[in-house]
Amino acid sequence: MSERPPISPRSPRAALEPERVPPPPRRSDRARNPFVVVGNAIITLLILAMIGAGAAYYYGRQILETPGPLQDDKVVNIPQRAGKRDIADVLAREGVIDVNPWIFIGGVYALKASSDLKPGEYAFQKNASLRDVIGVIVEGKVVQHGVTIPEGLTSEQIVSRLSDNEIFTGSVREIPREGTLLPETYKFPRGTSRDQVIQRMQQAQKRVLAEIWERRSPDLPVRTPEQLVTLASIVEKETGKPDERSRVAAVFVNRLRQRIKLKSDPTIIYGLVGGKGTLGRPIKRSEITQPSPYNTYVIEGLPPGPISNPGRASLEATANPARTRDLYFVADGTGGHAFTETYDLHQKNVAKLRAMERQTQNDTVEPEEAPPALAGGAADPAAPGAAPRAPAGAKKPPANRASGGAAAPGALPGGRQGAAQSGQPVVQQ
Repeated sequence: MSERPPISPRSPRAALEPERVPPPPRRSDRARNPFVVVGNAIITLLILAMIGAGAAYYYGRQILETPGPLQDDKVVNIPQRAGKRDIADVLAREGVIDVNPWIFIGGVYALKASSDLKPGEYAFQKNASLRDVIGVIVEGKVVQHGVTIPEGLTSEQIVSRLSDNEIFTGSVREIPREGTLLPETYKFPRGTSRDQVIQRMQQAQKRVLAEIWERRSPDLPVRTPEQLVTLASIVEKETGKPDERSRVAAVFVNRLRQRIKLKSDPTIIYGLVGGKGTLGRPIKRSEITQPSPYNTYVIEGLPPGPISNPGRASLEATANPARTRDLYFVADGTGGHAFTETYDLHQKNVAKLRAMERQTQNDTVEPEEAPPALAGGAADPAAPGAAPRAPAGAKKPPANRASGGAAAPGALPGGRQGAAQSGQPVVQQ
């Protein structure tokens, strides 16, 4: 047990006086240094900033990652020259986002995408988050619209279709040369200029034609790729059946080799209306022998240029036609054609067609229509001799080709022979 210090005797007055409190310890000179004070303040601020940044990061991430309000996939068009605030307004109006525009702008800056926002038509997925929405616009993967150009249209008809399509802008400065456009299905974003569409079609045609020309039959009676396109354009207008193209091409190739006039009805029509493509009425008998650079009933060999824009399949079929000796073909009444090597057999097929036509003439009658035979009243030069004229007044079969194809080559004295397509029949005048 420790001993207590002895109590010093004090007077009663001294005992009543309070004891003096000892002074506080003297603060060190280091603690009063201004650099230390400033340092402590900076550390405090840094700690507070880190806490704030962490809270902001957590909150911002929640906003960026939270699923958006879209209930279904949606396509939205971001207009040209739209600013960040404009884009936010468009997205909010379309229901893609439901945040304040300034939050959207903050998200753009947070993702370092301020200068990467691209105008265009975008597809946003259901419940797309703000991060997803901004990412779609930054990537610039705009919606691609499929545009199909049918085979066999003229350049004027193709330009007209492009002019009627609202996804394109601008106008075509000049109608392209016939046969320089490749009919196909293309994909373009909204806002593509029509001149750009034409250029792409021309480039595709050059590429495809070069490939097909390299693979052509070595004995093909055409000297240039342009002549191949011209012949393919006639084939394209003569049949719409894929399995007939090579055989139709063979008929024309055989005729070229034997220097027999092609006698194709679509060439008559092109000589009359040019790029308009369709006559809108039957071919008149007087028009069969009407002089024209394109009328293959009048001229020998190929016309001076294509009469349409043939597709890849017709180019392929013309470059490598079927190995046949056929010189004639006529509609068989079922949507196809009957092919023959000789004029006599051809006449029999014509007779079969006439019999079928008579069975259905009560449905549609064209009393002024001429029989499907060659023009000019003379027999086909390829025929061994004159044959009796087919009866007039026969009815044509129902149309089987929307493009309004016409008769195929053949021969009957005093008339015209062909595929007998109902789109452009012949009438006497």
